[in-house]
Amino acid sequence: MTFINLEDETGMVNVVCSVGLWARYRVLAQTAPALLVRGRVQNAEGAVTVVADRLQRMDLRVGTRSRDWQ
Repeated sequence: MTFINLEDETGMVNVVCSVGLWARYRVLAQTAPALLVRGRVQNAEGAVTVVADRLQRMDLRVGTRSRDWQ
């Protein structure tokens, strides 16, 4: 099993990848600027986790800028 923690401005989500899924998508997950995760949501005692069955690359269409607040 591989565990991934994804975060954006709205919060965090824990993702669990099986050995086979991680073997199939490892390079994509390590190189993509953003990921689309498809899977089953589990809520055990308030801890929400997505058990992934597919990962997909998402390209960022909006350029990012440095946020220098000086």
